[in-house]
Amino acid sequence: MRTISVKAPAKINLTLDVLGKRPDGYHEVEMVMTTVDLADRLELTGLESDEIRIQSEHAYVPNDHRNLAYRAAELLRERFNIQQGVEIVLDKQIPVAAGLAGGSSDAAATLRGMNELFSLNLSLEELAELGAEIGSDVSFCVIGGTAIARGRGEQLEMIPAPPPCYVVLGKPKIGVSTADVYRAVRMEEVHHPDTEAMVEAIRQKDFHGICEHLGNSLESVTLKLHPEVKQIKETMRHCGAEGVLMSGSGPTVFALIEHEQKAHRIYNGLKGFCPEVFVVRILGKRH
Repeated sequence: MRTISVKAPAKINLTLDVLGKRPDGYHEVEMVMTTVDLADRLELTGLESDEIRIQSEHAYVPNDHRNLAYRAAELLRERFNIQQGVEIVLDKQIPVAAGLAGGSSDAAATLRGMNELFSLNLSLEELAELGAEIGSDVSFCVIGGTAIARGRGEQLEMIPAPPPCYVVLGKPKIGVSTADVYRAVRMEEVHHPDTEAMVEAIRQKDFHGICEHLGNSLESVTLKLHPEVKQIKETMRHCGAEGVLMSGSGPTVFALIEHEQKAHRIYNGLKGFCPEVFVVRILGKRH
């Protein structure tokens, strides 16, 4: 059986606005997301045996139903009556529980990989619809690129990529539970970013406008729970980053920088106390 290799890029939130609580227990959100070139790599191989096997050297990656890639494989096997099993070898580069959609992107890559491996001939849009059954960010990760996401994150409006720039990612030595952060949201205290202004800045390829309109309704919640996140933000600002924001529910903070030299200066400024630091580029293009 052949092996399919798929990349699973991380995402960052340029904006994340929490609009209110939904009857289904989720929160209604509106956010602008884009992909960066920090990525996990997955290799999918068909098995004669009727099982799903997840292989990873990363200590914190579960190999059962807790893993979103496992759930993605299970969903496609059930929905399309696939009799064969699949082995997924996961080379994990995106930090776990970081607000970068690593698990969701792995699930999305599994959907794309199995679509090819088992010749299901589904479109990306059809795969994105299936992805919504697995998790809120999976639909976006199936398609990639840059999008406004609404609903609980599964309703996508694709927009152009932001202008090319460097992204420094800093993740402290903690994981954050998205559910815990949303539970702590008090709607009367929420800061609402200006999504329209961000989208306009992206369309105009206005780097400074993008930096000016970064905003995340969850940031103040996570900062209260985890002061380490604030330290990363302050260090990035001190080192000259123009745009700094926490991604998703955190705890990863990103800085947008136009010039490589400054990106490396911020990287060096963080290295002393922040265990996971990356300098990457914005991808922003669809799969």
